[in-house]
Amino acid sequence: MADKNVVTKPAGRALLAVVENAQLRKDRPEIQSGDTVRLQVKVVEGSRERLQTFEGVVIRLRGGSVNRNFTVRRVTNGVGVERTFLLHSPRIEKIEVLRHARVRRQQLYYLRGLTGKAARLKERRPTTSKHVPAKEAARTEQVATSTATTQSNVGEA
Repeated sequence: MADKNVVTKPAGRALLAVVENAQLRKDRPEIQSGDTVRLQVKVVEGSRERLQTFEGVVIRLRGGSVNRNFTVRRVTNGVGVERTFLLHSPRIEKIEVLRHARVRRQQLYYLRGLTGKAARLKERRPTTSKHVPAKEAARTEQVATSTATTQSNVGEA
């Protein structure tokens, strides 16, 4: 009797956590407010299903875990359109982050009242790990050349 493995079933919140973790999609990129994203959304028309692209700025992030959602805003022909998507929804085929913007707020509702150039966000160019060694090498080379120039100028005087 002791050799049988006893399987205990999770109860309550633990059961919910197990079910939610099974629903999480691992292929989603990390998105933040101010990011410009391009989404491939499945649209059902009658018996047919097709992909539709929706590109815009993420103006809001809410929720957590499986309930995490975000709102994307785009302006087409002078009309602002906002759509809210669940991050882990099976209706979203693909999320592509096109650019990151430097913002100081989580909810960018103020963009609703802005048009044209005023509605632009300052782009943030992150330093990735593959660019760091190149920057360090360039910096050490620059320091080496500046010290060599300084020493040659001292030798001339």
